[in-house]
Amino acid sequence: MLPIILDLASLRALYAAGTVTPLDVIEAVIERRAGWPDKAVFITPTSDEDLRIAARALMEKSPEPNSLPLWGIPFAVKDNIDVAGLATTAACPAFEYRPAADATVIARLRAAGAIVIGKTNLDQFATGLNGTRSPYGAPRSVFDAAYVSGGSSSGSSVTVAAGFATFALGTDTAGSGRVPAAFQNLVGIKPTPGLLSNTGTVSACKSVDCITIFAATVGDGVAVRNIAEGFDASDPFSRRPNWAELPRALRVGVLEGAEREFFGNAEVEKLYDAAIENARSLGATIVPFDYAPFREAAALLYDGPWVAERLAAVGDFIATNAADFDPTVRGIIEGAKGRTAVEAFNGKYKLEQLRRKTEATWAKADVLLLPTSPTTYTVEEMLADPVRKNSHFGRYTNFVNLLDCAAIAIPAGFDSNDHLPAGVTLIAPAFTDDALAPFADALHRLAARGMGRDKAAVLPEGSKVPAAPSTLIPVVVVGAHLTGMPLNKELTGPGGRLIKSCRTTGDYRLYALPGTVPPKPGMIREPGFASHGLAVEVWELPPAAFGQFVARIPAPLGVGKIALDDGSSISGFLCEPYALVGAEEVTHHGGWRAYIASRA
Repeated sequence: MLPIILDLASLRALYAAGTVTPLDVIEAVIERRAGWPDKAVFITPTSDEDLRIAARALMEKSPEPNSLPLWGIPFAVKDNIDVAGLATTAACPAFEYRPAADATVIARLRAAGAIVIGKTNLDQFATGLNGTRSPYGAPRSVFDAAYVSGGSSSGSSVTVAAGFATFALGTDTAGSGRVPAAFQNLVGIKPTPGLLSNTGTVSACKSVDCITIFAATVGDGVAVRNIAEGFDASDPFSRRPNWAELPRALRVGVLEGAEREFFGNAEVEKLYDAAIENARSLGATIVPFDYAPFREAAALLYDGPWVAERLAAVGDFIATNAADFDPTVRGIIEGAKGRTAVEAFNGKYKLEQLRRKTEATWAKADVLLLPTSPTTYTVEEMLADPVRKNSHFGRYTNFVNLLDCAAIAIPAGFDSNDHLPAGVTLIAPAFTDDALAPFADALHRLAARGMGRDKAAVLPEGSKVPAAPSTLIPVVVVGAHLTGMPLNKELTGPGGRLIKSCRTTGDYRLYALPGTVPPKPGMIREPGFASHGLAVEVWELPPAAFGQFVARIPAPLGVGKIALDDGSSISGFLCEPYALVGAEEVTHHGGWRAYIASRA
């Protein structure tokens, strides 16, 4: 039998060809799991015989892709998510209980034909980003057992990277579904908060927790997310999606200056810079931005009143079982004692103030590209300084759920010694999950460093994420709608996004229309006229907003096709010639902005 590759696209292809059966796959999983030297990965593995029973039961069903899209796909589950028949411990033996029902996401995945191979280790009560805070041991990096796996979804990440799960579920409050992905050369899908139900999950911070997916490729992770997601009335934080698009030509925000902090790890900084250049090569416009308000928001998660949510999640239990807690976890959670309602409200006010400050960044960048973690540490280093070094991992992750963002963490390559991997994360506003995926996938493919511990693996074409056809409508603006001009809010208000600044072909003439408030230009095309073209901007608008925008255009202006100097032709403002009688020609200024500046 050929070696069984467990990424989703490859395994589906093997099943479709009849090369392997679910029982063959489960036997491979059992063998690999038993042979893996790190025994801290699982807390409760599914028994070998129960795995075989599940595989045989699936073989009696038709592997219809519509009804059983995950037929025979093995996956692991972080042990703060309920799986009926397996204990839930949250990495605290005294907390153990046996759920009568699957968590909502588990039920959806099992109904699609996926097989749970076990419950995985985690930083106790999902409090940590490093993976060492568990009485069941510290799962290690698949590349060097001296190093941390990342947490809190430590064991889940190892199962995928080591090759005995196709995907794994984690949870993410501060970065627990992203940091382990970076340390294990994996993709981490961090959905918009509320997109996946948290029913059946032991909460860390209920208001911001997300169930996440570790996978070998972006395409695999998105396919799993599509099956797991869905509104759940039993979860008060579940949300119906209001999907948002991103422009085809992305503006990507990147770190600059003092906000570039890698804690002395020049190798991770080098890989981050390489990712920026890869983004540029994909056609993105690179936009430096001020990370400070995002960093201040990130600090609120542990230094502000949100830590009280961790106490609320386990309050009754810690009151009677404090000795059963990991000392570092106990210190963090008990640090919330004495927090007041006033502090909670002030924290909320502070977050909203910072959210308002971040609007300036979202006005000029569609997506942020950040290091997933600025550095990594050995287990020994982490245990010697568990709070401070753990906080380093969260520098670029802690704000994401507080500010209601979607994120996809992807591998960025390995250090110059080909020893340890690093990752970057693409972050965008809520419900851009699908819109982020094609760019994240393309960026991952440019890194070209395998899947998990198999550095030589080639990302399958079958998992490639195609660019979704955009429904946004481009429009060329010439005058008062340009960025910073008085009517620009008619574009930004309904969700318009600037695509590019460019010039028309050289046969357009520009006039200042008399008596218009605010001042507006009139542009006409005159074949045979020759200039250097006029400076214009191209924006994209949702269809409904485009219709409203066009309906508001006053005479003598109208919409027609405008030829640009790159050879494209896009709808934009033109003027009826009768209105130009007696108007001042301002073509020689090269554009409306330059003309307005000359008047000042």
